[in-house]
Amino acid sequence: MESKLPYQSIIDGDIPPWVMRFIKGVGKAVNDYRMIQGGDKVLLAASGGKDSLALALALSIRRRWLPVDYELKALMIDWKEHPIPKESHRLLHDYFDALGIGFEIQEEAQYPESFRGDFNCYLCARNRRRILFERAERDGISLIAMGHHLDDLAETTLMNLCFRASFQTMHPVQEFFSGRIHVIRPLIETRESVVRRLAECYDLPVVKPVCPYDQTNVRARLKPIISELSRIDKLTREHIYNAHDFSSSVLPEKDPSLYMIRKK
Repeated sequence: MESKLPYQSIIDGDIPPWVMRFIKGVGKAVNDYRMIQGGDKVLLAASGGKDSLALALALSIRRRWLPVDYELKALMIDWKEHPIPKESHRLLHDYFDALGIGFEIQEEAQYPESFRGDFNCYLCARNRRRILFERAERDGISLIAMGHHLDDLAETTLMNLCFRASFQTMHPVQEFFSGRIHVIRPLIETRESVVRRLAECYDLPVVKPVCPYDQTNVRARLKPIISELSRIDKLTREHIYNAHDFSSSVLPEKDPSLYMIRKK
């Protein structure tokens, strides 16, 4: 097996065309929905998986190209019941340091007492989101960036359509608490295969937290179905995305006088 390329080469400016397309694609989604504007503070939900690490890379590189500035922080939740290896702590800290993103690992209980012994994917996701919301509010941050990509959107759409009789899905920008916090998804127009290729070609410090339902949950079982649909039409994922109306997901434009201008 050939060794992977160092992610530092991308940071240093050696960016092959396909990686450039990935970064610009993330930038397009950010611009289309005004996800991040000058002076914003963004908390990146860093799971340690390929998606959040690729998102961190794209946002960091993109920020260098812009005339305006925004602040990036990353928080990883390390479940007490399934802790990630200590060696991964070091590798992740090195990665985010290289990207110029403040990074913290926070230990939390995956099965809090409030679950009363119950546990499923919904409760786990809700618990993670609660922790992120609490940290964002504590730090005065109104934007939380998550690594959900186009395949996640397609899977969520089919889950809701087939099992809940609802044509709903995750939005590029989602409002919470009357607008005090917005969840943004800059990878929403990016296929998972692009993110996977990045993780396979470069030495991103990917760590996969233990999930008892990783291979048996509904989302995992829908992946091969979407892949099969894509054999009929390779743009299946994009068609599902375009079937939704996301006009309400565009954040209002900020007053340019409030922007933090990056000094060149």
